[in-house]
Amino acid sequence: MKHIVVLLFLITFSANAQFNNPEVNAIAIQKDFSTWQNYQIQKIMLSLDFVALDENSNRISKDFFLNQLTLGNFIPIRLQSNDSIIYYKLYKIQFNSDSSIKATIMQMAFDEYEHYKMEGNRFPKFHFSDLNGSIISNETMKDKIIVIKCWYIHCAACIKEFPDVNELVLKYNDRKDILFLSLAEDSPEQLKLFLSKKTLLYSVVPDMKIYMNETLNLNAFPTHFIINKQGKIIKILSNVESLKVALEEESKK
Repeated sequence: MKHIVVLLFLITFSANAQFNNPEVNAIAIQKDFSTWQNYQIQKIMLSLDFVALDENSNRISKDFFLNQLTLGNFIPIRLQSNDSIIYYKLYKIQFNSDSSIKATIMQMAFDEYEHYKMEGNRFPKFHFSDLNGSIISNETMKDKIIVIKCWYIHCAACIKEFPDVNELVLKYNDRKDILFLSLAEDSPEQLKLFLSKKTLLYSVVPDMKIYMNETLNLNAFPTHFIINKQGKIIKILSNVESLKVALEEESKK
């Protein structure tokens, strides 16, 4: 019996160890802001579903995890895993770390937490007219998966991802139940001039600044929404890398 207990312990420990090792050294990754930022962009996708662990490797809820990050005492590190599940663990911010690392994490976590609270809610009712004069509303998009990109002309990060979001449109071109819509702050005249030089394959709705700021409560751009066929918000995402993963999952349902 003793040997069986020991064997079970070893199996359990081994299974846990599969995701207890960080992908990077939590101290070294904080040596300067550039090092952290590059890692964050590539590996930290807090919009997605993930298993959250505290600094002692105890499982915690996603909202508690995000709340801890807003306090400025921790950084999120992705853990190694032998499965497809994403694991993030809290690690202490070093006292001598660049203050920009703390500020960036706190802002990111705040935005992600606000987005997380909106998931599962119905997307606000809308009735828009795009640059081509087409009417877009809850009724015209009923029973569709809607991918929404919120942006504005002078947002460098918004423009940088144009090639990637265009690839998504082409990838799902045969899926008549998936529609791509963008809400832009700028006027029709500004957008038409800008889009004559930069290609965006989404439908574009102009003059959406007040709607995005007051109705959607956005304060960071770009922001992407995925709305399911029942009109509910499935995901709110801050970058196209997360969008690709989340849309792939939703498209299979």
